Amino acid sequence: MAKDAEKSTWKDFIWNSRTREFCGRTGSSWGLILLFYLVFYIFLAGMFCLTMYVMLQTLDDYKPTWQDRLGTPGMMIRPRGKAMEISYNTTNTETWDMYIKTLDNFLSPYNNSLQAEKNEECTPDQYFVQADSGDVKNNPKRSCQFNRTLLEKCSGLDDHTYGYQAGKPCIIIKLNRVIGMLPGKDGQAPFVTCGAKRYKVGKDEWKEDSDKIGQVEYYPENGTFNLMYYPYYGKKAQVNYSQPLVAIKFLNITLNEDINIECRIISNNIPPGSVRDKFAGKVSFKLRINTKG
Repeated sequence: MAKDAEKSTWKDFIWNSRTREFCGRTGSSWGLILLFYLVFYIFLAGMFCLTMYVMLQTLDDYKPTWQDRLGTPGMMIRPRGKAMEISYNTTNTETWDMYIKTLDNFLSPYNNSLQAEKNEECTPDQYFVQADSGDVKNNPKRSCQFNRTLLEKCSGLDDHTYGYQAGKPCIIIKLNRVIGMLPGKDGQAPFVTCGAKRYKVGKDEWKEDSDKIGQVEYYPENGTFNLMYYPYYGKKAQVNYSQPLVAIKFLNITLNEDINIECRIISNNIPPGSVRDKFAGKVSFKLRINTKG
């Protein structure tokens, strides 16, 4: 009897035919609850849409409205290899062919004919400032030519192997784009310098390969990023912008050994990078050129 009474109670809770209640509520009660939550969620959705609309009105299509100033831009190399390690054998074309293809693809937009078609010849050693006139945007903004021939022996035009076949490889360095950055002051352009990187060989022992790097050549001259390529105004405002490059060529680096190299940006308007950020104002890589089979 107790089980029958319990079953009857549950049945009445789910649907009570006498009071016409479902789960303890009449149809009108359920209707009011559903109406309340419908209005409530429509209100929340409206508030969200209104908030997003107001926030979107503060955004600029061409540059960030709020931008944390990057004290030190990052640096990167081409080719990068695996885990920033460039290793090949001069006698085996397959070991360095991929580096040649990477450089060919990377430098193709810098061909002189393409640069002359889309960019302008600018006055070197001074900023190419293109200010807006109040609320009137000066867009799209013009860009300066960076011709592939500026990289001279590392342009791939005279030597299509970029020196890899001869054991004198070229590495291309680029400085990451930062909107509005002025990398030098008093007419002094930033430049790249490369040397041996210190690395740990024991618990308290450090070593560097200064005597193994040999002579290094920089292109353009002195490894400078000319001021005329700055400031950068953003991808949408400056659609044809060609990022300036610096090429380094190792002329007599020690062969058949791992060489740890670090390149840094030197500027009177860019602070040294943090030791915790390995790409801030510097880039490190390992280079090994084998001549033995």
